[in-house]
Amino acid sequence: MTSVPDSMTAIAISEPGGPEVLVAETRAVPQPGPGEVLIRVVAAGVNRPDVLQRMGFYPPPPGASDLPGLEIAGTIVAVGPGGDAGTVGQAACALVAGGGYAEYCTAPAGSCLPVPAGFSMAEAAALPETVFTVWHNLFERAWVMEGETVLVHGGTSGIGTTAIGLCGIFGIKVIVTCGSADKCAAATALGADLAVDYSSEDYVEAVKAFTGGAGVNAVLDMVGGDYLPRNLECLAEDGRHVTIAFQRGAKAEIDISQVMRRRLTLTGSTLRARSADFKAALADEIHRTLWPRLSEGAWKPAMDRAFPLAEASAAHARMQAGAHVGKIVLAVE
Repeated sequence: MTSVPDSMTAIAISEPGGPEVLVAETRAVPQPGPGEVLIRVVAAGVNRPDVLQRMGFYPPPPGASDLPGLEIAGTIVAVGPGGDAGTVGQAACALVAGGGYAEYCTAPAGSCLPVPAGFSMAEAAALPETVFTVWHNLFERAWVMEGETVLVHGGTSGIGTTAIGLCGIFGIKVIVTCGSADKCAAATALGADLAVDYSSEDYVEAVKAFTGGAGVNAVLDMVGGDYLPRNLECLAEDGRHVTIAFQRGAKAEIDISQVMRRRLTLTGSTLRARSADFKAALADEIHRTLWPRLSEGAWKPAMDRAFPLAEASAAHARMQAGAHVGKIVLAVE
């Protein structure tokens, strides 16, 4: 174990509310348990689930830290009992169930990945949450493959920009929706094959026009509510619809006969509460399949802004305002 202090600065949620409830606290440095490592955090990603947790809508799973932060990058400084001491000193990024907004954070060893060649710590911190989410939901649950076309809502979000990047690597066409012409232009610049301004266009009609009436093979949806029946209209026969969030509501009315007639598949998932074994298996697949491409320079995450750890409230305000394009991160050191 390298020299680790007893205490650290962390950003806590003082009470459910707006960005101003994020406050700096002095906390004890967490100790890694069996199967865990301790990471000295250099950068931490900011994601919408952090915002929902701050507002009181997304509590951490049992046993997880109460601190926000689901993805980090830094240096492994200690391992838990029985762990591989040879990893101490290695640079890593990790998916965690909480605790990322801090100078030190424990992480399951199986959820850690090496920082890809050529990536800064900030870029590495922008990978785990969105890459794990997009990989599992598009490539495993929707089983998209080369030559297919997908529709992704929120094209300039962390999820959206990651989906654009990964689809580009694997030869999948991607249509995205955005809330303005400027954001559509940004999404197109990042590699989207079509960006639809939902504030002025009907994305269902745009999808039909782009695909010659055939529809898309899969939809990755974080909107929910009244978008669901419209998304189904966008799907081709044997299309797959994957829900990962429901910003417009958790309930929707759909025509089941359409699902039957066109053999549609509706599925969804959440990642945070999944088991450590599941996340380790997902990390292993991503490491074997995607990481070599990243180290070869195939793609880097779109980076919006980095804020100092002490300005986490400003980072949350930017995310809530919806002005960002790509990933927001906190610079911890």
